[in-house]
Amino acid sequence: MQVERRQAKLSRSDFIHASEMAAACLVTYWTTTYGLSQFVDRDNDLLGGMWAVIATVFVFRDSRIDSLTAGTARLLATTVSFALCLPYLWVFGFTPFGMVILLGLGSVIMVLLGRRDDIITTAITTTVVMVVAAISPLDAWQQPVLRLVDTVVGIGIGVAFRWIGSSLYCRLQRKPRP
Repeated sequence: MQVERRQAKLSRSDFIHASEMAAACLVTYWTTTYGLSQFVDRDNDLLGGMWAVIATVFVFRDSRIDSLTAGTARLLATTVSFALCLPYLWVFGFTPFGMVILLGLGSVIMVLLGRRDDIITTAITTTVVMVVAAISPLDAWQQPVLRLVDTVVGIGIGVAFRWIGSSLYCRLQRKPRP
């Protein structure tokens, strides 16, 4: 059986959407790396930029409401990961067993919150925080705090760019052409 493949056609709005996302990611990266460079070493600075850009990409959806919904989900997942990792890393250092326990707890918490779809995001965030804490064990407790800040910056810039860009695009579409 042969499957017919259709070539995707790109519209003007597709290019605008891609350009908005790229610009949002650039602003996010610059904002985060410049902001963190004042307080952390270069590795954490770069990791923070990457993590914030990931949050921006995560929330950059087709509609404004989908972006806001994705931002809320991302923030909740990161907050649960933060609440688990911070106390753990204050008391213990990284261990694979500890990470697995936190992954399980995060999953249970997300189920109890009625957010099964966000278990994956919580687990990814927890894994990143814990593995980076293993790579940089000195002051490992800072990782959950830094990743929460990175996420908030990324979500804020991503949602703002999406809302502003979408609003401008809608206004231009309604503007009468000469």
